[in-house]
Amino acid sequence: MADQPTPELAASHDAPQRTMAERRKQWLTILAAVVLGVALLVTAYHFLIGVRHVSTDNAYVGADTAQITPLVAGPVQSVRVANTQIVKKGDILVTLDPADMQIAVERAQADLAQAEREFLQTRATGGALQAQVGARDSDIERAQAEMVAAQSAYDKARVDLTRRQSLAKSGAVSGDELTSATNAFAAAQAQLAVARAGIAQAKANRVAASENYNANQALIQGSMQDNPDVASARSKLDSAKLDLSRAVIRAPFDGVIAQRNVQVGQRIAAGTPIMTVVPVYNMYVDANYKEGQLKKVRIGQKARLTADIYGHSVVYHGTVIGLAGGTGSAFAIIPAQNATGNWIKVVQRLPVRVMLDPAELQQHPLRVGLSMDVTIDVGG
Repeated sequence: MADQPTPELAASHDAPQRTMAERRKQWLTILAAVVLGVALLVTAYHFLIGVRHVSTDNAYVGADTAQITPLVAGPVQSVRVANTQIVKKGDILVTLDPADMQIAVERAQADLAQAEREFLQTRATGGALQAQVGARDSDIERAQAEMVAAQSAYDKARVDLTRRQSLAKSGAVSGDELTSATNAFAAAQAQLAVARAGIAQAKANRVAASENYNANQALIQGSMQDNPDVASARSKLDSAKLDLSRAVIRAPFDGVIAQRNVQVGQRIAAGTPIMTVVPVYNMYVDANYKEGQLKKVRIGQKARLTADIYGHSVVYHGTVIGLAGGTGSAFAIIPAQNATGNWIKVVQRLPVRVMLDPAELQQHPLRVGLSMDVTIDVGG
């Protein structure tokens, strides 16, 4: 009869199997708990955080750059900046040869001095013209006195002629006396006509002198500063000085020089682009969100951003300032035509503009075109 294993030996063989089963069960329990915990965390994140935020990595840095164009024409005297150079507001970028502009200023100064001199001369002439008006009044008085004398001589000659004509019938007056009286009357009559014409001429001269005086007063009405000719000459001088000041081209704001295409000695026309200044502390991000993500996006919401250049260790904070008026394809030169039968729906993206914090840009500067990750808090 073969030997049978004792209960103690059988128990010793079953113990390792029970231990492995218990460990397997323990690990499965732990794994299930971990999976459940991860699922709970994911669910909690989705309902507590995920639904409150929308994110995209299709975002790029932008800025309102300044295209530098001279406002006056002239040869380039000096170029004081180069591409990638950082400049401050008011720094000199380019200077133009100011010789022609300086000559224009001097010419305008001479024209202004001439206009002021003519004004003073016209004002001084006003006194002489006023005196002429007084002289013409005296001429009228003299002509009127001559008229009175001529009228008296005419009346005397007419009376003498009438008396002699009545006496000539009786033979008391000779023919010679009658002829002399007739001639005297004709001369007195002519003198009276001359006196009347003299009064008319004196009055006409007085009117002309008065008109000249009034015209002179109109030219010098008000002060010298209000005179139209002086004001016009002064405005031309101001314009010439402005052109002279524009011979020095300065940076409009703090930024970085880009696209410089001007050289010393080059003659440039007004309005010719010579370089671009890109701001470094006033930038925004255009984040291209899918149309399904925009339901809760509103102006004024806060956003967190990271840049590929710095990684996730540097976080920027921004504010939504606007949503574009249309998708990129809507403003394409050749818009998409989806009226064909083989149309396939493509999810569209709409740019959302987020303004960055200038203080953070000073600590970690960005450049136009860099990639960004943007997360907008839409729960607020």
